[in-house]
Amino acid sequence: MTSKEIINEIKSLENPSVKKIFLKHGAQEPFYGVKVEELKKIQKKVKMNYALSLELFDSGISDAMYLAGLISDPQKMSKKELQQWAENATWYMISEYAVAWTAAESKHGWELALEWIESDVEKIACAGWCTLSCLVSLAPDENLDIKKLKLLLSRVEKTIHASPNRVRHTMNGFVISCGGYVAELTTLCIQIAKKIGTVKVNMGDTACKVPSAAEYILKMKTRGNLGKKKKTVKC
Repeated sequence: MTSKEIINEIKSLENPSVKKIFLKHGAQEPFYGVKVEELKKIQKKVKMNYALSLELFDSGISDAMYLAGLISDPQKMSKKELQQWAENATWYMISEYAVAWTAAESKHGWELALEWIESDVEKIACAGWCTLSCLVSLAPDENLDIKKLKLLLSRVEKTIHASPNRVRHTMNGFVISCGGYVAELTTLCIQIAKKIGTVKVNMGDTACKVPSAAEYILKMKTRGNLGKKKKTVKC
């Protein structure tokens, strides 16, 4: 399939009710409100395709940009291309998912994540924290810089409540990921989560709530999922 054919298929799958929901979450035009399950059907047909992912992301159509993340070939992505993706993401479903997945599974994930979290641009900082969350869920503990992760967790504890809206959400997610996927950090993350307390994030005209990091980590423990790494973060 060509990118034009894929975009035409995306247009044919337009879903007004889903589009209405996405608008409440902050989605930006142009987009068609295609369900993720429908995008995954296209993903199965296309599989991993580096060139197509770049073309789809460059379309600026949110549905196509999300699909670009699903079919991206992270190992072929250059640092420059990933930076462009972070800068051109239209809303959090792109920056915190499609961009973060691809960056985390690339050769540049750690480096870019540390750069992005320093950005004054909210969506780029969010992409950074989400990339870090993805990285700790993928990499074996022995390959992680535990000392640096502890410093980042301390930073979250001290700055989360004064950080921009979506950054607070992604910082909270980082605490969950570190506590849930890095055995050495579980106890520390629960302690930090309890010190942080309730994290308030404006979720727009939605019923979504920010999960309690401590409760989420403990639920992972109850399910027997602590420390179980993922094969991929794309979903």
